[in-house]
Amino acid sequence: MRVSANPFAFEFELARTALVIIDMQRDFIEPGGFGETLGNDVSRLSSIVPACVRVLAAWRRAGGKVLHTREAHRADLSDCPPAKRQRGQPTLRIGDVGPMGRILVAGEPGNQIIPALAPSPGEWVIDKPGKGMFYATGLHERLQGAGISHLVFMGVTAEVCVQTSMREANDRGYDGLLLEDCTESYFPEFKTATLDMIRAQGAIVGWTAPSADLLAAIGAQ
Repeated sequence: MRVSANPFAFEFELARTALVIIDMQRDFIEPGGFGETLGNDVSRLSSIVPACVRVLAAWRRAGGKVLHTREAHRADLSDCPPAKRQRGQPTLRIGDVGPMGRILVAGEPGNQIIPALAPSPGEWVIDKPGKGMFYATGLHERLQGAGISHLVFMGVTAEVCVQTSMREANDRGYDGLLLEDCTESYFPEFKTATLDMIRAQGAIVGWTAPSADLLAAIGAQ
């Protein structure tokens, strides 16, 4: 398959490609979650949900592999470095009790993926203690075992967990495509900069494209 992408076409085989949905969690997307306690306008992130839903539905119909990530820590926070928990001046910190349970703790209501993008049986769900999806998760070995060589990315936030995961993937030899209207930041200029950095210098990190172009490639339009 071939997607009209930037800086040039992104080519992939569906059987060797996974759709990666980064951290579309209630704590980041919904009012009252961790993202809002940091002073952010969460409506920017929720605006991409309809486009993500369309892509996920089409990818499932096509029979492609899907994996979801959640930024999640153990209940005792043993996998959360103090420097991470203490960073900034939020009204609530990782592990504190918020409106949707303990912030970014596995199993808590706010740590779950939003209902519109909830995983289906058989789809991978990766709980990651860091920003990148490969750190301390064993994901690379799982992808290699499944014969995956290409990754299509959606999710939040563009400049943090999405870009970190794409850079980690690039270092491990994967070709990555970021869907431009399926990622967002609390800061619009950060999203713009992320897209420019990813596709600079001949796709130094990866490719970007509107989701419509991916849907066309998989025959969903």
